[in-house]
Amino acid sequence: MGNKCTRRSSLKTTALAGTVAGLAGMAAHAATGRKVKVALVGCGGRGKRDLESFLNACKILGLEVEVAALADAFQDAVEPGAKNFQVSEDRCHAGFDAYRKVAESDAEFVLLITPPLFRPLHLEAMLKAGKNVFVEKPVAVDAPGCRKVIELGEFAKSKGLGISAGMQRRHSVGYLKNKALIEAGAIGEILGGVVSWNGNVPWIYERKDGWSDADYLARNWLNWVELSGDHICEQHVHNLDVANWFVGHTPLSAVGFGGRARRETGNQFDFFSVDLDYGNNVHIHSQCRQISGCFNRVGEELRGSKGVVYGGGKLKGDPSATVPEPLSDSNNETVQEMIDLIRGVRSGNPLNEAGIVAEATATAVMSRLAAYTGKMIRWSDLMQNGNSEWFNYTSGISAEDFETGTVKLPAENKAPVPGDGSPIRHRK
Repeated sequence: MGNKCTRRSSLKTTALAGTVAGLAGMAAHAATGRKVKVALVGCGGRGKRDLESFLNACKILGLEVEVAALADAFQDAVEPGAKNFQVSEDRCHAGFDAYRKVAESDAEFVLLITPPLFRPLHLEAMLKAGKNVFVEKPVAVDAPGCRKVIELGEFAKSKGLGISAGMQRRHSVGYLKNKALIEAGAIGEILGGVVSWNGNVPWIYERKDGWSDADYLARNWLNWVELSGDHICEQHVHNLDVANWFVGHTPLSAVGFGGRARRETGNQFDFFSVDLDYGNNVHIHSQCRQISGCFNRVGEELRGSKGVVYGGGKLKGDPSATVPEPLSDSNNETVQEMIDLIRGVRSGNPLNEAGIVAEATATAVMSRLAAYTGKMIRWSDLMQNGNSEWFNYTSGISAEDFETGTVKLPAENKAPVPGDGSPIRHRK
């Protein structure tokens, strides 16, 4: 298959001081440093946007940059990228194993924008090849994948490699300031709240003649739980990460429900409603929906004993709580996260977001399983207790299956039925 054109921690004064030092270090690199070489694995719309953000980050930092390689499962995705980013044919790679060619390239940074199922495998390959990595969220579709990414985060630390993880809210001035204000006591103790991503189905790919099961799954990946983790994982993970970040730890358990009523492809739910128990009587309601023609809302609202915070927006609370204004190079948080990755690597203090994105992903996986089964799913079931039925639970399709050609299409337009037993069974 490998043929040619073959295819976001809390804000503290010390952190601010470190950023200032990093700016000075980057200024020196901008004047005398080597060219930045970046590669992209996953050349769809999001991949192209992330690569553009990386290129803009280099421009802001005054660094020369070259796109060293492109890779995608499909050649018709690589070719437009090659033209848009001026990449020669011999540095373009297609096929489900094309990421291996990128690992062999001279790229210093690699952007991994493939479907979530592939991310643990691809992240491991790049880190073992000595690459600094930007990996999109979520980073897995199940608990084994989440634990693997945490392990890889520790490996990256041992090798001095950077990992940024598509959690752009952690690089946003508004969110950073509100997190710092929470730590300064502006809203008191967090008592509960609600996090939401209610919108439409982003896109659907209909199957075409000649496509294999693997082709169809990979092209229509957003709508298959095996590849995306369902929209509670692929999309709502942003809001769940904010809940974990602002509360200061992951939830203990999840109980919820959801269902499928109008989706026209794949096997995912249309909506989820989950109660996340963070302990000490702190409960956060997670809600997400992908149904057209409904009221939409995306954001986070957390209530405290002294006030309330609305994500990276308004904060109503104790006016005596003050913090320094966060430093930022760009008002575009998706560019800023790339700046923070590059600056960290080049200043010798690489960013490492593997743990936070893996925990946010695991929060989403726990919530999905609770809704699919109707059971209480505990954090320990996924991350600690090897005897739990959910510790090693997967969908039955692995990233490696796409390379070996052993992928079989799951039943389409059939969703899990809560209360119908474990492991998860689908409606017949």
